[in-house]
Amino acid sequence: MTRRTHHEESIPDSVYRTYLGGKGLGSYLLLKKNPPGIDPLSPDNSIVFATGPACGHTAWGANRYAAFTKSPLTNVFSESYSGGRAFYQITKTGFDAIILTGQSEEWVYIEITPYGVSFHNAEHLLGKDAFETETILEEQYKEKKAAVLTIGVAGENQVKYAYINNDHGRCLGRTGVGAVLGSKKVKALVFWGDKDKTAADPDLLKQFQKDLLKAGKEHPGTQAYKQKGTSLVVDLTTKVDAFPARYWQEGTVPHKESINAAALHHYLDVKPKSCLYCFISCTRDATVNSGRHKGLSLDGPEYETIDAFGGLNMVDDIREIAYLNDVCDKLGLDTVTAGNVTAFAIEAYKKGKIDFAIEYNDVDKIAELLHLIAHRQGIGNMFAEGVRYAAKELGLEDIAIHVKGLEPPGYDPRALNGMGLGYAVSDRGACHLRATFYKPELAGLIDPRDNNGKAELFLQYEDRLTIYDTLILCSFFRDLIFWDELSTLCKATMGLDLGEEDFREIAASITEVIRKFNVQEGVTPRDDFLPAAFFSTPIGEEKLVLDRDKFSKLVDDYYTLRGFK
Repeated sequence: MTRRTHHEESIPDSVYRTYLGGKGLGSYLLLKKNPPGIDPLSPDNSIVFATGPACGHTAWGANRYAAFTKSPLTNVFSESYSGGRAFYQITKTGFDAIILTGQSEEWVYIEITPYGVSFHNAEHLLGKDAFETETILEEQYKEKKAAVLTIGVAGENQVKYAYINNDHGRCLGRTGVGAVLGSKKVKALVFWGDKDKTAADPDLLKQFQKDLLKAGKEHPGTQAYKQKGTSLVVDLTTKVDAFPARYWQEGTVPHKESINAAALHHYLDVKPKSCLYCFISCTRDATVNSGRHKGLSLDGPEYETIDAFGGLNMVDDIREIAYLNDVCDKLGLDTVTAGNVTAFAIEAYKKGKIDFAIEYNDVDKIAELLHLIAHRQGIGNMFAEGVRYAAKELGLEDIAIHVKGLEPPGYDPRALNGMGLGYAVSDRGACHLRATFYKPELAGLIDPRDNNGKAELFLQYEDRLTIYDTLILCSFFRDLIFWDELSTLCKATMGLDLGEEDFREIAASITEVIRKFNVQEGVTPRDDFLPAAFFSTPIGEEKLVLDRDKFSKLVDDYYTLRGFK
């Protein structure tokens, strides 16, 4: 970015055999390119965009791309994934990864093609929201059918949890990757190309597709997501006090019926929506049909956003949650961290630590604070740094909920102990996606509060989802694509004969690379733990609370199985 130049690098076959691509390749490149201890918003921080080796083929679920960098929010390893259609044009450039480093003197957008890289002035795009920017560049490159990745004003102002948008609502949401683009003065990335991937065994891939469609189209999970989207999880988590509410002080809400899937489909006109190469249709194309936001159209809201505002902030109307979702999307803010931050601000006001008058369910004040954050104005400048920083500034570290600086999503570990393990040991901080362990706990495959044997099952999920992120597959195919199916997919697309043992060896290699990166950034075993409130503040009728000794043993079990010291 500094010199506005580019060059190509070849990756040895040995690296591909060890790491495959996607998360594996991105993690390998980040460790190789980044000097230890750098400021995430400095020119020295690289950001790696990658697709997976299964992407670019007509493979069900292989419809995502990823970014890897050092997070400005957490100061450790960062990964973020997004669906939609953008991945397809990224693969058409012919590159497995694109690495940005340095820092431009002027605002630019970058055009990346099989034939070179062009840097274009982006001054005319500054101040525009993420969707406006995408629309302008999509129109400009419509003949190329380009994929456009954009940041909003939050990214321009380097808010530590700014996101990168594609497909008008799909996003690289977590860990502040949008702030890294903003620090490099990159408003957008445009990808187009004409390079096609050739499957190693086209007939096998075709049969794999046919079999997976047959098995998956009528699967109960597929049908549930198609009918209700991710909002169906509201009823599941509120039932077992796992729905974080009132800034992590409660596990359910009295207004569940006005923010759940039924409410979403009543107060919004909804159509199921799929990413490319997907028959699950988990997301919603929605329009508010009544109230003060009538006519507002958006992608979502998804479960995590419903909890972030409907739970943590106690907003009791799904239409208002949709509005706050839209505010975040256009500003370019991760809704999970944003909801955590505004709820934390409410507690800070109640405790007399700030004079910005904000209360639970005060939608307009919440929206006002989000705008202040995105523009780094007034008190928004402090909250633009995330909960960990704000808590230290305000002397409220005893109530701050985060792991390694990343605020958790909508699954309370006091009710779902395995999710607590996932938050604690996740390489990017509190995360539900690296193992999606809420699935076996909510589905009754394992007792949510019995930790015997839990670490071993968790490792199986974590390893398989690591391979998902390496290929890159959508995690919602986890009930359809197991080790045997992964073997068939790799043989069909890459010509590699890999079994479960091989996959788990690859997953372990990737885990080790990321752990090395985090260790050089100062992460210690003490960071693989949860906030004190989860061990001291009970929730629900059963007064659920984590037992510190039992949870410590669960983490120790994980360390032993992983071979960590």
